[in-house]
Amino acid sequence: MLKDLLLKRRSHRKFTADDISQDAVQLILRAALLSPSSKSKRSWQFVVVEDKLDLEKLADSKAMGGEFLKGCKLGVVVCGDALENDCWIEDGSIAAYGMLLQAEELGLGGCWCQIHKRALPDGTNAEEVVRGILDIPENQNVLCIVGLGHKETERKPQNEDKLKWENVHLNKF
Repeated sequence: MLKDLLLKRRSHRKFTADDISQDAVQLILRAALLSPSSKSKRSWQFVVVEDKLDLEKLADSKAMGGEFLKGCKLGVVVCGDALENDCWIEDGSIAAYGMLLQAEELGLGGCWCQIHKRALPDGTNAEEVVRGILDIPENQNVLCIVGLGHKETERKPQNEDKLKWENVHLNKF
């Protein structure tokens, strides 16, 4: 059930050395491609990265928060063209979450690595670094990298007692 999947899905940053099957990769990418998009443009682009050296380089593309990519078996870079689609961030975000949900359903773990509006300590734009590593065209903005792998450990499901229902407003704020 979706309810259970949503409770179970947690960010995982440590992975085993086991490979991800091509069938699983296909299902994860299918989830991204099936995700809703503004005006059904489906203008997102995905770069699938399996090369260990490239994943290590991507892990160092920003100051903090990307280190876990070094241990991933797969990274999916989510891109979009802001001139083609003013909702590229929203569309890419939905696609990324679809991949994370599909990974969880398959028993895999994953985590979002924010790239858009991030930088290295010297101010170098993280999107530029990722573009350079993967030969991504200049017109493509880089939103995030979804890092995936077999979970090293399980995490407890979300605690429903911690849901912030006080943040939900009925009819008016």
